[in-house]
Amino acid sequence: MNVTTRLDAADLRQIADPAELRRIIREGGYAGRTGGLALGRVQANLVILPREHADDFLRFCQRNPKPCPLLAVSEPGDPTLPELGEGIDVRSDLPSYNVFRDGELAGEVTDVRDLWCDDFVAFALGCSFSFEEAIMAAGVPLPGNGGVTRIYDTSIDAAPAGPFRGRLVVSMRPFTPANAIRAIQITSRFPGVHGAPIHIGKPEQIGIRDLVEDDYNGAGPIPADQIPLFWACGITPQRALAQARLPLAISHTPGHMLITDRLNASLAVF
Repeated sequence: MNVTTRLDAADLRQIADPAELRRIIREGGYAGRTGGLALGRVQANLVILPREHADDFLRFCQRNPKPCPLLAVSEPGDPTLPELGEGIDVRSDLPSYNVFRDGELAGEVTDVRDLWCDDFVAFALGCSFSFEEAIMAAGVPLPGNGGVTRIYDTSIDAAPAGPFRGRLVVSMRPFTPANAIRAIQITSRFPGVHGAPIHIGKPEQIGIRDLVEDDYNGAGPIPADQIPLFWACGITPQRALAQARLPLAISHTPGHMLITDRLNASLAVF
């Protein structure tokens, strides 16, 4: 049965089946952020590009596993990712996609079936929603910022591969010292979804001059008793896409992820 009305996040939070959520998204029933949906399931960042550049992008991911933790790679021309979920179609199962042309963001769309090419390869990358859920499950409160994660550009160069290069982007969450220790311990168990922070405190050491105003979402001051922790962010590969200036490439729109069937717990390494 096709979706005829647009649902909101509150409606979708009542649905536990990831396949049903993907169906609703595929049929145009939801185009919002996926944070808080399908709790317990892995959500993935997405990059789609031509086969001729796939090997270079794979090397970029291998050389930069913190910002680009690789979960799955499709066969050329195949829009499915069976290891992440039955019936997944990367052309339609995300609420929103960024379309890049010659390195410039050309727009956001809710479906890329019309853009799909027979040589496209899809890369699914780990997302911080998984480790945030693990932090909360351990009883450690996530910092409040209106439900939006603070994201910053840094001065840290990613390891280049072919045309893919650029600087790391990080997400930041401030914690009290005791909770910071717990957050580091918890996220260390999940290298497939960015793992432990790459930097603690002293933002100026990684090229961040002002924590109050982040580079993507807007922020605000953090309490004086809290320590900023910085995790590698999935926006990094989007910056690398822009640097590569491919004629056509596609990614998820930040915050609008692929909901998979995999359990977050399956990514824990200890």
